[in-house]
Amino acid sequence: MTQGQAARSDPAARADIITCSNCAARNRVSAAQTGTPRCGRCHKPLPWITSAGDDDFEEVVTRSSLPVLLDMWAPWCAPCRIVEPGVERAAQTHAGRLKAVKVNVDTAPRVSERYAARSIPMLLLVRNGEVKGKQVGAVGPDKLLSWVESSLAAA
Repeated sequence: MTQGQAARSDPAARADIITCSNCAARNRVSAAQTGTPRCGRCHKPLPWITSAGDDDFEEVVTRSSLPVLLDMWAPWCAPCRIVEPGVERAAQTHAGRLKAVKVNVDTAPRVSERYAARSIPMLLLVRNGEVKGKQVGAVGPDKLLSWVESSLAAA
């Protein structure tokens, strides 16, 4: 196994580059990191958006110390593209208090089955491995943000 293959299969080794919305610094954040990622330059919380699949779902989502906005989507799904700006806005608005994780249902059949993702887009708010809120179908950014805020308050 090459070093690149090991990095892809190990969620702790897989890192995303997140641009700080405060100072525009680029930060490397492990998808499976616990705690709140902060900018290395200005130390503000980062808007955390990452992805997960069958192999790293437990480390990235279930073991997250932050509540997770789980976006179940597929590349061919037009309504999923409607939801994407709302997911990004929720991650920006709740930087430091929320982790947004995208799961492609086509490449993660076990995760899809676990949450009975029969219709997409499907958004779940997951805290400590438990579903605290569910939204099925496309909604605009304002409605999505309202749903996230009410789900976070209930979680």
